[in-house]
This record gives sequence, C-alpha cells and structure tokens, in this order.
Amino acid sequence: MTDNTIQCPDCGASIEISQVLSQQIEKDLKNSFESQTKQQIKDAVGIERKRVQEEMSVEIRDRDNRIEESEKKLQHSQEKELEIRKQARELEAREKSLDKELDERLKEEATKLEEKLNLRAREDAALEMDDIKNQLHETHSKMDAARKTELGLRKEIRAVEESKKDMEVEIQRTLDVERNKIAQEAREKYAEQSHLKLKERDKQIADLRKSLDDAKRKSEQGSMETQGEALEIHLEEQLRAQFLHDVVSPVLKGARGADLIQEVRDPSLVSCGSIIWEAKNTKKWQPAWLQKLRDDQRMSSANIAILVSAALPEGIQHFGVIEGVWVASVQSYLPLAVALREQLIQVNFARNASKGKNEKMEFMYEYLSGSEFQQKIEGIVEAFTSMQDQINRERRAMEKLWKEREKQIQRITTNTVGMYGDIRGIIGSSVPPIKALELDDDLFLEDDSGA
Repeated sequence: MTDNTIQCPDCGASIEISQVLSQQIEKDLKNSFESQTKQQIKDAVGIERKRVQEEMSVEIRDRDNRIEESEKKLQHSQEKELEIRKQARELEAREKSLDKELDERLKEEATKLEEKLNLRAREDAALEMDDIKNQLHETHSKMDAARKTELGLRKEIRAVEESKKDMEVEIQRTLDVERNKIAQEAREKYAEQSHLKLKERDKQIADLRKSLDDAKRKSEQGSMETQGEALEIHLEEQLRAQFLHDVVSPVLKGARGADLIQEVRDPSLVSCGSIIWEAKNTKKWQPAWLQKLRDDQRMSSANIAILVSAALPEGIQHFGVIEGVWVASVQSYLPLAVALREQLIQVNFARNASKGKNEKMEFMYEYLSGSEFQQKIEGIVEAFTSMQDQINRERRAMEKLWKEREKQIQRITTNTVGMYGDIRGIIGSSVPPIKALELDDDLFLEDDSGA
C-alpha cells in the first residue's frame, strides 16, 4: 500500500494527503459553486427585475429603484447577501406561482378541449332535445289552457257559491224575521184563544154550578152568552192594557147599551171623546147588530162605534165601515183602535185650538165622516194585515231562485268534470291533479272495478 501521509513540521502529526486534497478541492468547489450560484442568482434577479420593472407601475418601479440603490450600498456586506437570498426566495415563489398558473391554464385548456369533444355529442342530442322541448311546450300550452279554463270555472263556481251563500243568508234572515213574526202572531193568537177559552170555561163552570137543570134547559143559549161574555172580558182587558190613560167601563149586565165604553184621554188626562164597543163571538153574522149599536151610540153620545165580531159580513176581510159603524175582526180591532183613538186626540186638539170657529169644526166633522179619513184608517190597519202575505211571497220567490242557482252549479260542476276527463284522456298523467275532481274519478274507478 502506498504511503499517502505526511508529517506536520510543527507538531509532527501524520496527515493524509488525500484528506487534505479532498478538503481543498471541496473548498475550491464550494467557493466556485457559491460564486457561480451568486452570479446566476444575480443574473436571474437582474433579468427578472428588468421584466418585472417593465410590467410594474410607477410606484413598484420606484420601489425597485430604491431596492437597487440599497443593494448597491450593501453590495459588500452580509445584508446584501441576505437580500439576494430573499430575492431568490421570491423568485422561487414567483416560479411556483407561474407553475401554478401554468397548471391552471393547462387545466382550462383541457376543459375547453373536453367541452369541444362533448360539443359534438351535445349537438347530436340537440335535435332530440328540441323535439322533446317542442313536445313539452305543446303539452304546457295545453296545460296552461286547461288551467285557465279551470281557473275561470273555479271563479264562476266561487261566484255562484258566494251568491248562494249571500242568498242563503238573506233567505235565512227573511225566514228568521218571518218565523219570529209568525211565532209572535201564533203566540198572540194562541194567547187570545187560550184566554177566551179559559174565560169561557170559567164562565161555564160558574153557570153549571147554578143549576144543572137550568144548564140543560138553556145549554145552547147559555153557551152563546158565555162566548160573548168571554170575548167582552178579553176586549176589556186588552183595551186597558194597551191604553193606560183611557177609562174603559163595562156596561152592567142586563142594562141597555153596548158592552164597553172607552173614554179616550191624551197624555194630560184630558178627555178627547169616547168609543163604544160591542163584542160578538158567534159563528154567523147578523146585520141587526149594526142598528142596535148605532142606537147605543146615539144614546151614549159616543164619537165612534166599533163592532168586534168573530164572523164578518161579506166584503169585509179584516175591518171596514158599514152604515157608520166600524166592523173589525178579533185580530184587527186593536190596531184599528190605535188609529181611531189617535184621530180623536187630534180632533180634540184642533177643537180646543179653534174654539168659536164653527167653520173649522164643520170641516173636521166632514173630514172624520168622509171617505178620505176612512181610507187613511184602512191604510194604517191594512199595513198590519198585509205583512204576512208579503213575507210569504218573498219566501216563495227566494226558494225558487235558490233552486235555479243550485241547478246552475250542478251544470257547471258536470261540465268541468267532463272537460277535465277529456283533457286527461288526451294528455295523460301529465295533467296536474285536481283534488276535487280526482275524488269523483276515484269513485268512478271503484264502480268500474266493482263491476
């Protein structure tokens, strides 16, 4: 083996020549590499700086100029080397950024290429898609038309339903008013009848207690008298309850005269005249009653004579004047009394206001005995009796109109279901379901399956 060692002249230590040469070469190579690297970095930095300076704004260029001046000042110091390394790192980062940008551009180009490759396939499918779109457009047009038709029908149905509801409310209101009036009239009529029957029964019991033999012998005559007395008592009670200021006096039984005399008083309790009353609760009208009541009127000097009868003469439906005597039914005598009593009060007021004026008194007498006064009284009382007929006519008219509207709704519903079935048969399941109509279809399907 060749001796590759030498001794140090100072310390005498053995040193391998290969190690010394290796270290020397390594040092020289390192210095040379560092010098070359620095020069390459410097050159690269200079080239990059020039390129960046051309692209950068004035502010960036000014910054680079300051950096360049600083690099010149720190050219021979360690700080210059650190700055160069920093620039080298920035350059490296810039290179990475450029690589990333390049990758993105490559990806973009690849995407574009892929899109171009797919473009032809899309174009091939375009015709088929256009055809499908045309079919869908046509279907949608039909569906829109069907929806518009359905919307119109729904509006008509809602309008008819609202009209029906309004009509039902109006009918219900009318029926409620009518029902209340009928109930009130029925109660009043029942109360009158019941009251008459009670009075009649009480009187019959009283008469039967007198003597059974006398009741048998005069049963028919006694019954008629009892009925008349019961109506007389009822008439007296009603007049006293209705006219609190007046004085209602019955004529003593057996005495000559009418049944009742009503002294009419105004709110100040001033006497304004009198009304003589006769009550007849029989099933047959007798004209002789009129003459007797006129005689009683002259005897009592009453202003007005009223005959209340369960049986009315021909030509009188509710009330009227016959030979100067007012004739009224059991149902109409009270409103007639209200009107006639008010006229007496007004006449008395006019008489007191025009004492000594015979012309006006004669005029008032002619007015009260004339046809105009009779017509006004008839108009007042007829308003009470005509309300029932009017309500009945209105009820029949409203029921007829409601039936017609119900038939119209039925026709609209039938036509809507038929049109919906036609559209569904043409288009198929693409037609949007209508819940109200689908229910009917399900019922039809169940019937078919059962068959």
